[in-house]
Amino acid sequence: MLIGDILLTSAKNQPDKLAIVAGDQEITYRELNATANRIANALIGQKLTSGPNISIFSANHFEYPAIYFGAAKSGGVLAHLSARFSADELLHVINKTDIGTVFVHAALLETLLSVKDNTPHLSRIIVFGGEASEGEGIETLEGFIGDAAAPEPEITIAETDAFAITYTGGTTGFPKGVVVNHASRVIGSVRAEREFDMRTEDVMCCSTPLFHIAGLFVWFQTSIKLASTCVMMSAWNPDEFMDMVENRGVTAAFLVPTQINSVISHDEFSEKRVSNWRYCNYGGSPTSVAQLERMLEALPNVVWQEQYGQSEAGNLTVRPPEFNISKADSIGRAYSDLELAVFDRDDKPLPVGEPGEVVTKGLHNMMEYYNDPVQTKDAFTVDGWLKTGDVGYLDEDGFLFLVDRSKDMIISGGENVYPTEIENALYTHDAVNECAVFGIPDDHWGELPAAHVVLEAGQSIDEDALIDYCATKIARHKRPRLIKFVDSLPKTAVGKIQKNAIKEAYWTDRDRSI
Repeated sequence: MLIGDILLTSAKNQPDKLAIVAGDQEITYRELNATANRIANALIGQKLTSGPNISIFSANHFEYPAIYFGAAKSGGVLAHLSARFSADELLHVINKTDIGTVFVHAALLETLLSVKDNTPHLSRIIVFGGEASEGEGIETLEGFIGDAAAPEPEITIAETDAFAITYTGGTTGFPKGVVVNHASRVIGSVRAEREFDMRTEDVMCCSTPLFHIAGLFVWFQTSIKLASTCVMMSAWNPDEFMDMVENRGVTAAFLVPTQINSVISHDEFSEKRVSNWRYCNYGGSPTSVAQLERMLEALPNVVWQEQYGQSEAGNLTVRPPEFNISKADSIGRAYSDLELAVFDRDDKPLPVGEPGEVVTKGLHNMMEYYNDPVQTKDAFTVDGWLKTGDVGYLDEDGFLFLVDRSKDMIISGGENVYPTEIENALYTHDAVNECAVFGIPDDHWGELPAAHVVLEAGQSIDEDALIDYCATKIARHKRPRLIKFVDSLPKTAVGKIQKNAIKEAYWTDRDRSI
C-alpha cells in the first residue's frame, strides 16, 4: 500500500462522508480524493516531482490534506515546514533541503518572502487560503491546478520511494530533515488502526500540527484510513477545543500533556460540557503519574491511551487503557510486529530493568537525515538499529519505562540525575500546574537541578517549601536547588516544553551547556 491508497480506499468506501471540516469549509472523501489527484497531476504535468523538492508551509488549514495526498500520489517528496519556524530556521531548512517550490498559506506568505532572496533554489510560490497578489514566481493554488485532470495519476511508485520530509523539534540547533518512505508511514497507520481505540464513526479533532509526525502520520493519516471525519484546528486553544466537543460533535483527539492540562484546569471546564469526548490518545512528552491521575479524575469516562514515538521512527509503543493504573509509569509496550530493545554504550542488549538507550529496528525507521550523511550514520548502530536518544528500561512484561532524554540528563557531582524524576515529584503537589526541570551550572558540582514552575490558579507556595517537599519524594541530592515561579513555559508548535529556551539564560558566558 502507498500513502495515496489510504485516501483512495476511503473515497471508494465512504465517498459522500465528510472528510475534512475547517471552520465553515467542508469536503467529502470523493471530493478530497479528486482534488488530491488534480494536484498530483498538476505536479507531474509541470515536472515538479524531481529535482528541487516541493514543500508546504502552513498550519492546519483546509487545503493541507489535499496538498499532502496530492504530493504523495505524484511521486514527489513533500517537505513539511513548521509554521512556527523563525526566519533563520526557515532560511536554513529551505536551503538545506533543496526546496524549489513552496505551497504556502496566505498568512505565512510575508514570512516566506522575507527570506526568498537568499534561497537560490526557491523559484515557485503557490499561495492558498487567502488573497495574494500574483507576481514573479508567485501564483495561486487554483491557478497552479488549472485544468489538471481528476482521475488517479498514471505513475509507478514503489513503497520504498521517499515521499515526505518532516523536521526534528529544533530545540537544540537547527532542525534536521527526516526522510521517510511510503512503507514506513503506511505501517504506522496500520499499527495505529489496530492498537488505538479510533473508530470510523468518530469525529477526530486534528489540533496537533500536520507538519509534525504525530499530527500528520499517527493521528490524521490514521483518521483518513478509517474514513473518519477530521475537524481541523489551526492553533491550539482550549476554549475552541471544548466548543468543538460541545457543539461540533468531536469525540476523539490526539493531545500532548500540556494541552490536556490546559483543558482540565480551565476556568470553564466541566465534565458535562465535554461529555461527547470519548477517546484521547496522548504523547509527545512524558506524562507523570500525578498528571494521569488528574486526567482520570477529571474525565473518568474518557478512554485515555498513551503512545510514544519520534520523527525518525514513527509510533513505537502504546499502553492499553487497562494498564493505566498498574503500568502508570510506563509508556506502553512495543507493537507486536516491531523490534524494540534497550542497549548499553557498546550497543549490546541490556537485561530487564536496567536502563540504557532505547533502540528500534525495522521498516518504520527513517531512510536518512536529508543531506546529512554524518548524522545519519551516527543515528544507527552497525547492525541497523536506530538510536532514539531516549534512556529507558523494559520490565518483565515488555513495558517500556522512559527515564529521560539522554541529552537532558543532569550530571551533578558525577551522579546521573534525570529531570523527569524531579518533574514527577513536583507534579504530585496540588499547587503545581506545569513544570520544567533542567541543569544549571555550578562550580563545585558541575550542574545542579533547577525548575521553572507554573502554579495552579489561586494556589501559592514559596520556593523553599516546594524544594523541601521534593526532598520527601525523591533522594535529597536530586531535589531542585532553585525554583522560579513563572506565568507560562515556552513550548514548541506541538506543545512540548522547550527546556533549552529556559536553560539558555543560565548558561550565558559559559563554555558549555551541560
